[in-house]
Amino acid sequence: MSAIDRIRTLARPSRLVLTTLLGLSVAGIALAADTNSPEDRVRLLLKTRLPKTPVTAIDCGKISGLCEVTAGANLFYVDTGARFLVIGRVYDMQTRQDITAARLLEMNPDMLVGAAAKANATANAGGDDESAQLAAATPGRTEKLARPEVPQKLSLAELPREGAIVWGNPSGQTVTIFTDFRCGYCRALTSVLKDMNVRVVERPISVLGSRDVADRVYCAKNREAALHAAYAGEDLKAGPSCDTSGLDANEAFAHRHGLSGTPVIVRGDGAVIEGFRPRAFLENWLKGGQS
Repeated sequence: MSAIDRIRTLARPSRLVLTTLLGLSVAGIALAADTNSPEDRVRLLLKTRLPKTPVTAIDCGKISGLCEVTAGANLFYVDTGARFLVIGRVYDMQTRQDITAARLLEMNPDMLVGAAAKANATANAGGDDESAQLAAATPGRTEKLARPEVPQKLSLAELPREGAIVWGNPSGQTVTIFTDFRCGYCRALTSVLKDMNVRVVERPISVLGSRDVADRVYCAKNREAALHAAYAGEDLKAGPSCDTSGLDANEAFAHRHGLSGTPVIVRGDGAVIEGFRPRAFLENWLKGGQS
C-alpha cells in the first residue's frame, strides 16, 4: 500500500465513529426539541423574571395565547413570552365554565374557592414580597373581600319558588342549602341529608363554574334524579330548555348576601352555617341546637 493510500485510509471515518456521531446528533435534536417546548421556554423565563417564585407546573395548551402557571397554592397566567402576567379568572364563554375555579378545585378538590384564596394568603404569610403579592391577588380573594359577610340569620322570603330543586321527605323538616354541583363538600352534604329523612330545598349557585350543569338538572324531567346523577359525576345529556330565571335569582341572592362559597345551610328559622357538617351535628342543629 502506498503512502497516499495509507493517508486516505486514516482520513476515512470508521463506522463506529459515524454511528456515534449520528447518535449524538439525534439526541441533541431531541433535547433541543424538548427544551424548546412552550412550557420549558416559559419556565426558563420565569426563573429570571420571578426568581423567588417556585413554579410547580406550567400548561400552555389549555388556553390559546396564555400559559397557566401553578406556583404552590397560587395560580396565575402569562403569555408565551412570559412578558405579561395576568392575575384573575378565565371564563370559557362557550362552555360557560370558570376555568380558573375548575383548576383551583383540581389543586384541592375539597377546598372552596373562597377558602382556597385564604389558604393562598396564609401559606405565603411572612414570605418574600414577590410571593406575597401573588397570594394577595389570587383569584377569589378580592371578590371575597368585596362582598358582605354571611349573616348568622338569613331570610329567604325574597327568593321566588322557581330556582329550587326540592327533594327528600315531603313531610320532613325543611332545610335549604345553597350548593354547587362541582363542590366536593356539597356532594358529601347531600349524601348525609339523603339519609336524614328531611325535606331539602336545594338552590344551585355557580361558584365553581357549574351553571351549565345546574341548567341541565333544573330542566330535567326528574330533577331529584338528575341532581344525584350530577353529584355522582354522570354525564347529563342536554334536554329541552326551560325557564332558568329562578337560577338567576339564586345567583343574585347569593351575591347580595355574600354567599361566595358552598355549601351554605339555612334552617327553618333562618339560622345559617357554612360548610359541610356531619349527620350528628346537623340533627342536633336542626332541632335548634347551637351552631
